[in-house]
Amino acid sequence: MSREQKVKVALAHAAAETEGDLEATLATLDPDPVYELQPVGLEVRGMDAARAYYEYFFANFMPLVEGFELRSEWENDEGLGQEYVMRLRDKDSGEVRFEPIIGILLFGETGLSGERLYGNESLFKTMFGPIYDQAVPVGGASG
Repeated sequence: MSREQKVKVALAHAAAETEGDLEATLATLDPDPVYELQPVGLEVRGMDAARAYYEYFFANFMPLVEGFELRSEWENDEGLGQEYVMRLRDKDSGEVRFEPIIGILLFGETGLSGERLYGNESLFKTMFGPIYDQAVPVGGASG
């Protein structure tokens, strides 16, 4: 695939996430995606884990998102980077806070090989829910 085609896949992935479309989101992924969480140094690996993450994400996290702003977007041969600030409602207090996050949608063979996300641990625990507890140290699943 050309870089232009890879960028189109990444943009389709971001749009499917925004729309809450589970199957369209998963369809943009290579068979063994890796979600790397930085700077906490953890990763979630594999299509089963990706499906479980997105099922949780759409059902539990997205309802807390009051809105978001795309602050910056860039591309290179590795992937498409996106910097966001989300307005996130706390599930307990109802208070809305601003949460910055950077996601790099990593290009794979025919889709995305995963994402490298930069945010704080609290945000990742809210985003990933019980899947966060299954995360392993980066590189740990593959040795």
